[in-house]
Amino acid sequence: MSALRRKFGEDYQVVNTSRSMTFSAPVKRKRQRFVEKNGRCNVQHGNLGGETSRYLSDLFTTLVDLKWRWNLLIFILTYTVAWLVMASMWWVIAYIRGDLSSTGHDPSYTPCVANVYNFPSAFLFFIETEATIGYGSRYITEKCPEGIILFLFQSLLGSIVDAFLIGCMFIKMSQPKKRAETLMFSQDAVISQRDGKLCLMFRVGNLRNSHMVSAQIRCKLIKSRQTPEGEFLPLDQCELDVGFGTGADQLFLVSPLTICHEINTNSPFFDLSQRSLMNEQFEIVVILEGIVETTGMTCQARTSYTEDEVLWGHRFLPVMSLEEGFFRVDYSQFHNTFEVPTPPYSVKEQEEKSSLTSPNPVAIAPTLPSPLLGNRVGRRERLLSADHAEHPEDQASRLPSKLQRMSSTKEEHLWRALKTGTALPGGKASSTGDLSLSIQRFRSSSIPAVRHGQPEEQVKLLSLDLDADEGDLVKHRQPTAISTIGAATPAPVPFPSMGSRPEDNLPAKLRKMNADR
Repeated sequence: MSALRRKFGEDYQVVNTSRSMTFSAPVKRKRQRFVEKNGRCNVQHGNLGGETSRYLSDLFTTLVDLKWRWNLLIFILTYTVAWLVMASMWWVIAYIRGDLSSTGHDPSYTPCVANVYNFPSAFLFFIETEATIGYGSRYITEKCPEGIILFLFQSLLGSIVDAFLIGCMFIKMSQPKKRAETLMFSQDAVISQRDGKLCLMFRVGNLRNSHMVSAQIRCKLIKSRQTPEGEFLPLDQCELDVGFGTGADQLFLVSPLTICHEINTNSPFFDLSQRSLMNEQFEIVVILEGIVETTGMTCQARTSYTEDEVLWGHRFLPVMSLEEGFFRVDYSQFHNTFEVPTPPYSVKEQEEKSSLTSPNPVAIAPTLPSPLLGNRVGRRERLLSADHAEHPEDQASRLPSKLQRMSSTKEEHLWRALKTGTALPGGKASSTGDLSLSIQRFRSSSIPAVRHGQPEEQVKLLSLDLDADEGDLVKHRQPTAISTIGAATPAPVPFPSMGSRPEDNLPAKLRKMNADR
């Protein structure tokens, strides 16, 4: 106990779930179970009427499903009756032919079956023939054609009876029902948090060293309910998700595993709390299926948990430990649980509580129009806005292929600096004079130009009034003017003069190309 407290903390207390102990919880009247703890379904079929003949149509399955005492009784009676009937037929043949009388026969008389004088001798002859013992004193002769026909019929009938009864006994003995006895389920299921989510959990284990191939587990919730139309559904079956979508229901059952059902919005336990668990009536049926490794036959183990066997706020004790070169499983702690801190509320109540305590979303302030452009929001104002300005990559994509090859990384940085109004590295202001002459002409023809003012000249946004003269627009589209995109801020952007003419700011190579043109 001290070791467990050091491992799990002082607040945890080991709880023995044995039915011999008494709990402080109020004792509820034991109700009828749909599936027993050993997996037997507590259902009986009655008032079949004329449907009982269906059992005879599938006689082999009917014999296999019978209990062992009835199978043994049918096995013994079938062979006893068959032997008596066939022995009687041999005695009748001997009686008709007169082989039973011991006097009145000449030395040359040949009986049908030698040394058959009464019914016990006829019965022994049949047993010797059926079991192929053949002591040699009793045998059939060639002077008896009816005996030969009966002998053939006896051989065929014996083979059929042997195949049917021995096959039935073999199938019943090889049934994997007893393999399910070595598959264990925990006595109780628990509800606690795992990975921050409320989960219903139970434990399964395999006592044998042979594996269960393709082991799969399923869970059904058995609960009566009433539909919105007023129909009452007794023992309605609902599927519990134990990892079907993620593959967690496929088990590698070499050591005890804890099966987990996450309680969420799709779970039938979405509104189940610790308080409502005391008033609920349901039954959880667990079905474990797999192929027996030694026989290759499918085995199914079942158990069930009622609402009294679901412990809120508990967790299973670990049973695995590392020994010298192997892992050890302690099955003495297989059914034991310990208490853990668990909220007593349902998942539905927790989600409602979290939604009420969550902060309201912050409202997004609307974008105000620029004071430089006034209250008019039109197409031309949006064109001059920095948010709707075209990117230099979009503009460069419209250039001819030759001009695109002339563009360099430095020129792209100049485009961005010219658009945002930032200075170049080294303190130089960006201008179109630093670009190629062909790009200058393309840019000067696609956007409006600005006028030069005093020595401290500034770049200002052009007024796009609808009544502007076309001559002014043509004047501003001269290729020698310095063009730029208007910034979204109302303050003017300073643009220091680099020389008397824009061509003076070009590199020497570009100035020579311009002079040649």
